[in-house]
Amino acid sequence: MRILRQLQLEFSALFCYRKSERSWHIPFLASLCVGIPLFIGYYLNKPEYGITSCVGGLVFLYLPGGSLARRMVTMLACSFGFVFAYTIGVLFSFQPYLSSVVLGLFAAFVHWVSRFFQLKPPGNFFFIMIASIASCMPFAPEEIPAKVGLMAMGTLLATVIAFVYSMLITKGVAFLSEFVVVVQRNYVTIFEAVVIGFFMSLSLLIGLLLKLDNPYWLPISCAAVIQGVTLQQVWRRTFQRILGTFAGLVLTWFLLQLELNLFWICFSIVVFQFIVETLIVRQYALTIVFITPLTIFLADVGNSLRMEPGELIATRFLDIIIGSVIGAVAGWLLHHQYLRNQSERQIRKTRIALYRK
Repeated sequence: MRILRQLQLEFSALFCYRKSERSWHIPFLASLCVGIPLFIGYYLNKPEYGITSCVGGLVFLYLPGGSLARRMVTMLACSFGFVFAYTIGVLFSFQPYLSSVVLGLFAAFVHWVSRFFQLKPPGNFFFIMIASIASCMPFAPEEIPAKVGLMAMGTLLATVIAFVYSMLITKGVAFLSEFVVVVQRNYVTIFEAVVIGFFMSLSLLIGLLLKLDNPYWLPISCAAVIQGVTLQQVWRRTFQRILGTFAGLVLTWFLLQLELNLFWICFSIVVFQFIVETLIVRQYALTIVFITPLTIFLADVGNSLRMEPGELIATRFLDIIIGSVIGAVAGWLLHHQYLRNQSERQIRKTRIALYRK
């Protein structure tokens, strides 16, 4: 009975549409930050350049509220984080198994930093996503400066757009003195960082051992699932992500049947970006339906034009299911109260012992 009741609750959540005060400005400008680099790359016949830069444009999603100074400091810090994540990924992509270890260490670090400064959603997700994708790129040392530069250009464009937008909406508005809130000596954060780092490394390693075409889908799916702030939300995200992915893959299959050329793929990415940013604060499962073709087109723009639709869909569905299951296990550990308490106690004891020495 309890299981049936839980299933009913999860199915009812699929049709729950939350109200949000988020204006249309953010989805529109986020689409602009993604679309401008994409179409520049299309015009120059360098779609891979446009893809790299438009991923950097996603930093716009970290634009906070508050004064102009607060907004710009956050944007610049997150832009640096994007470039750093991408650089770390491509530098260690020469050895896949080593890159999985580095990804885990980076994920642990970026989670600790995001919690230390109480970075609001999307939190650590895009930093981990960028590092995961970069870790699985073919290693070409001569191309690293250009790739990092393209990522930086994408973040720069997003920061400029955020600056202009912030100037317009904060003009004439008085803000109280703002402080950067940090969390000191939060031992639970260390526990979370270790767990997240371990599972990010494990998920990429599993993808490599299974010889998946794009193993980065596993840590990306894992990171998306563990964004839930409670264990129930983690399970719900896992459930909704799998269902939403299935529906999204059907949509992707339909689009691939149309044999879209590069222009229409770029246009579809921009439209999906707008839809995703409109829905993400309202309905997670429905958002995943549109995130699926968006991410497939973004990450596999070349393969999307060459691979058989059925093969592409089957491969992505397997990747996302495995990653979501790993994320669910990680989420269970993260929200296991006994483990959290024990780890906090042990870390505190270790710290005291080190100080006494």
